[in-house]
Amino acid sequence: MRRLFPVTDQTAPAAAPAPGAQSEGRSEAPAHVADLVDREWTLDELAEAYAYPAPLATPGTPATPGTSAASDAPHRWLRANMVSTLDGAAQHDGRSQAISSDADMRIFGTLRGLADVVIAGAETVRLEGYRPARARDAFAARRAADGQAPAPAIAVVSASLNLDFSLPLFTSPLVPTLVLTGAAASPDRVRDAEKAGARVIVAGDGPGVEPDRAVAALADMGLVRQLTEGGPRLLGQFAAAGVLDELCLTVAPLLTVGSAQRITGGPVLPDPERFALAAVLEEAGFLFTRYRRI
Repeated sequence: MRRLFPVTDQTAPAAAPAPGAQSEGRSEAPAHVADLVDREWTLDELAEAYAYPAPLATPGTPATPGTSAASDAPHRWLRANMVSTLDGAAQHDGRSQAISSDADMRIFGTLRGLADVVIAGAETVRLEGYRPARARDAFAARRAADGQAPAPAIAVVSASLNLDFSLPLFTSPLVPTLVLTGAAASPDRVRDAEKAGARVIVAGDGPGVEPDRAVAALADMGLVRQLTEGGPRLLGQFAAAGVLDELCLTVAPLLTVGSAQRITGGPVLPDPERFALAAVLEEAGFLFTRYRRI
C-alpha cells in the first residue's frame, strides 16, 4: 500500500475521529492531514480511524448515574466489511480476492485486529477457505488494554452444519471457533462440531439462525465488537433484521459485467434502510467508505 488519502468525513463518529476527519461545515482538512496524505498510514493510525464506538457496555455493566438502563452505551456493535466493483459485483469467479487490493487487505486485517468476533456464513467459509484468525503484534497492546483475546474468534453461521470439522479452523484455532445454528440442527453434526473443539451456539428455534438472537448471544459472551464478512446472504439477513450498525464498503474501480452477487442477497426490504456516510478514504482509485445506520 502506498498511501491512503482522506477525502471527507460527513458525520462525527462516536469513536475516536479518523485521521483526516473534517469538522461539520468546513471544507478544509485539519493541519495534520498534510502529513498523512504524503505517506503510508501506519496500522495504529488505521486502528484509530476504524475504532469501535467507545465505550461499548458488556452485560452487567453498572448503571450510569441518572439513567435507568444498565448502561447508556450500546451493548454491542455489528459492522460489516465488504468489497464491490463499480457495477455492484461482490465477487469475481466466486471469490472476492480478485476485486480486492493491497490497501483493502490492509484494512481487512485492521478490522479483524479490532474485533472480538468475526461472523461468516458457511458458504463464505467454504469458498474463501477460512482459517483461524491469527494474533498480530501490531494490535497486541491495544487488544490487551481492551481485555480482548489475542485474536478474534471466528463464528460460522450454518443451519445444516455441512462443514469440514477436520480443518484447522476447527481443530487448531488460537481462540475456539464458534458455530451458530438453529435448534433443529442435526444432533450428530452438533456432536461432530463439539468433538472437533468448536463451541455450538443455538440462536434460532428452527433450522436456521435468527440474526437478532445471534448477535445477542455473542454479546452475552462478552464478544461485543462484532464484524461480519458476509457472504451476501448472511449480510442481507442482518440488514433485514435491523441489527447491522455499520458498513465498511470498499468500492473497487473495476467493471466485471456478468451476474455476480451483490454485497447483500435476499428478499427486498419493504422500506430501504438509511445509512449516513461517516468517512471516505482513497487509494489508487479504490474508495474505502464507512456508513453508519441512522
